[in-house]
Amino acid sequence: MARMSDPLVVGRVVGDVIDCFATSVKMTVTYNSSKHVFNGHELFPSFVTAKPRVEVHGGDMRSFFTLVMTDPDVPGPSDPYLREHLHWMVTDIPGTTDATFGKEVVEYEMPRPNIGIHRFAFILFRQKRRDAVRGPPSRDHFNTRRFAEDNELGLPVAAVYFNAQRETAARRR
Repeated sequence: MARMSDPLVVGRVVGDVIDCFATSVKMTVTYNSSKHVFNGHELFPSFVTAKPRVEVHGGDMRSFFTLVMTDPDVPGPSDPYLREHLHWMVTDIPGTTDATFGKEVVEYEMPRPNIGIHRFAFILFRQKRRDAVRGPPSRDHFNTRRFAEDNELGLPVAAVYFNAQRETAARRR
């Protein structure tokens, strides 16, 4: 059971995107080989233009995982009527490796929030077997829960998210 101090609960990733789950695999997400993603931290869109390195620390080479990166705040957090937008999907990631060893089903799309502060969530699922996950027909109106159900993935095994908002000219680096 998730505690109220859990950053995924506080940030409403649990609730808006996924159901409560117990983390059973460690996942690290790193942009530009130096900036780790931590729950609730802000990253500038100009810093996350290239796909990150996502490492799975758990399972073994016979375990396979699916990674989903989604934005539940489209077009804006006060009225996210287009919820969710899929930014990236990689399937068949062997345990104890990283996403480059998997199959990129949906190419990485950099975050471009226009209105307000958006959450960008990385959700990791354990697959029942290899080559068992079907990609979605569209990035728009993606639903992580429905996707997991349709592909028999069950609850997530790991998740992390960051916040990003539109950069003004003065904030760009």
